[in-house]
Amino acid sequence: MRPRRAPRIVRAAVELPDVIDYKDIVTLKKCLSDRGKMLPRRLTGVSAKQQRKIAEAVKRARYLGLLPSGSAKRK
Repeated sequence: MRPRRAPRIVRAAVELPDVIDYKDIVTLKKCLSDRGKMLPRRLTGVSAKQQRKIAEAVKRARYLGLLPSGSAKRK
């Protein structure tokens, strides 16, 4: 028999404004992990369209230096 899997932990859905902007760092950080990596849709609870817009905004903010690029050192 297979061992039973632990139940998946689902975060509360992220409250997003109507317009996702790369300058709104507070909102974008809700969609990032503590290491600066983007969280998947199943954890944030957003739609596919919203996830694409978030990804685009995060990439723009990273390019401008407003968000970390995900290269934080591990301790």
